[in-house]
Amino acid sequence: MTTGKINVSVENIFPLIKKFLYSDHEIFLRELISNGTDATLKLKHLTSIGEAKVEYGSPIIEIKIDKEGKKLHIIDQGLGMTADEVEKYINQVAFSGAEEFLDKYKDSAKDSGIIGHFGLGFYSAFMVAEKVEIITKSYKDEPAAHWTCDGSPEFTLEPADKTSRGTEIILHIADDSLEFLEEFKISGLLSKYNKFMPIPIKFGTKTQTLPKPEDAPEDYKPETIEVDNIVNNPNPAWTKQPTELSDADYKDFYHEMYPMQFEEPLFHIHLNVDYPFNLTGILYFPKLSGDLQIQKDKIQLYQNQVYVTDNVEGIVPEFLMMLRGVVDSPDIPLNVSRSGLQADGAVKKISNYITRKVADKLKSLFNENREDFEKKWNDIKIVLEYGMLSEDKFYEKAGAFVLYPTVDDTYFTLEELKEKIKEKQTDKDGKLVVLYAGNKEAQHSYIEIAKDKGYEVLLLDSPIISHLIQKIEGDNSGLHFVRVDSDHIDNLIKKEDAAISKLSDEEKESLKTVLETIVPKQTYTVQLEALDSEAAPFIITQPEFMRRMKEMSQTGGGGMFGMGNMPEMYNLVVNTNSDLATSILNNKDKSAQESLVKQALDLAKLSQNLLKGEALTAFVKRSFDLIK
Repeated sequence: MTTGKINVSVENIFPLIKKFLYSDHEIFLRELISNGTDATLKLKHLTSIGEAKVEYGSPIIEIKIDKEGKKLHIIDQGLGMTADEVEKYINQVAFSGAEEFLDKYKDSAKDSGIIGHFGLGFYSAFMVAEKVEIITKSYKDEPAAHWTCDGSPEFTLEPADKTSRGTEIILHIADDSLEFLEEFKISGLLSKYNKFMPIPIKFGTKTQTLPKPEDAPEDYKPETIEVDNIVNNPNPAWTKQPTELSDADYKDFYHEMYPMQFEEPLFHIHLNVDYPFNLTGILYFPKLSGDLQIQKDKIQLYQNQVYVTDNVEGIVPEFLMMLRGVVDSPDIPLNVSRSGLQADGAVKKISNYITRKVADKLKSLFNENREDFEKKWNDIKIVLEYGMLSEDKFYEKAGAFVLYPTVDDTYFTLEELKEKIKEKQTDKDGKLVVLYAGNKEAQHSYIEIAKDKGYEVLLLDSPIISHLIQKIEGDNSGLHFVRVDSDHIDNLIKKEDAAISKLSDEEKESLKTVLETIVPKQTYTVQLEALDSEAAPFIITQPEFMRRMKEMSQTGGGGMFGMGNMPEMYNLVVNTNSDLATSILNNKDKSAQESLVKQALDLAKLSQNLLKGEALTAFVKRSFDLIK
């Protein structure tokens, strides 16, 4: 057996770092500002524990463009470096000064907000620069140092005449990256990646009007001055305790994150946990538009206030991806370029925590002000219903706050609904029949029939409702959901005073034979039922099971059920107690008999919005002929 040590050639690895470490070259600015932020936070910590005998002051990070000289400057007022430290931290690829610092001060610095991990961020500068300079002066009483490198493994290190504490990085921008010398480009990157960095970031100056003095003369002209243009908010709302924030503060932060969103959020959820992992953030429930895909990718992931990505898949449960807001955790495992998540057990734990926190918040909102919760239900229901389908832990808690509205705008929890319908809506097997409508207008006549009999009818109109009621029925075996225009309710619900047919068995057989010769067999199954005399003579229903399977196949269940192209099949329920049924049976004129059946069938189809095109034209013409 042979053992040895793998030799990594700097000549070979340096171009790889420059070209392939980061998928997006613009990330260099985030990395260099993050390094400056770390240097400043390290100094803050050292001064707080008395190890650095200097004045911390109010340090900032400054970004300057020298378009003529093709240079970009990143300047911090942090702890700086000695020449030896430049050798140690810059010339050793992948040696992380942040990791070393946190290890050395692991007890006192664990909450310092230091960002770095891999020791590679600095080298992202070479993706856009043909040469990089570092001019740095340590907080220690040692000479300043000047480091220069042109992107090869060769460098120079010499003394510098810098007298102020901190580090200045000078990027000599390459000809293929001159866009990074444009003010609008840098401004956009600062807004995207550094909007909430914990140290103030200066980019140029701006004009500020001084307040008018109380004793100002009438002809007073407003006085303006130039001030630093600070482009970030170092203390965003999510870094504060919920007790420090008012509802107005939460709304202001929402509009700070989404300046083009003019509607107010419905409510917010403040995430704040420090064990078994550290996580902060604020999630907002917005009013959802019809296109749910557009709603996605609105939650931003940060690590110690450094923007990482707006693709939070994995860290935020899928059903909450339509929310907005921010999640920040130093414990989220990122890939080496800090641009995405790595698969890790901690990610699932964080996702589970967010699920639980959202469920607890919804429950408290429901309990504190049910009336307000009901008003917001239609704006949030799709998120919650999707959560019930996709997350078992959320489903377990959902019974405490998920609502089931009726067509009359009354809202029940599932337990309240069971109690409400148990006396009147029981089928022959003893199950509770939950009647529901998917469209109040299209199913109006069926809704009215059910209401006239004293039944409750829910309004369940979400695109995923068929999947959801399938799950609810599975977990509540004593429930049977039936859409109000499905199998006729008089056949479903157990009645002590069920109607008796006026027709004899022989007459019913004769009637059925007549109907089946006229009604299209490939679409309709004729059923003769003894219904109340006031019920419609012809009623078209669609078997609940078949209709539900078809709906599920159209919303993601096609592969599961193999019913992606199910044919349209309906029941034609003919009320044997209606005068029309008797007229059809007793009419000996075959032509007149056929006209009666077709007209009645078309009327039933019309009530279900099934009469269209050529068939509708023929029906209208036939109807006019009848009344001439």
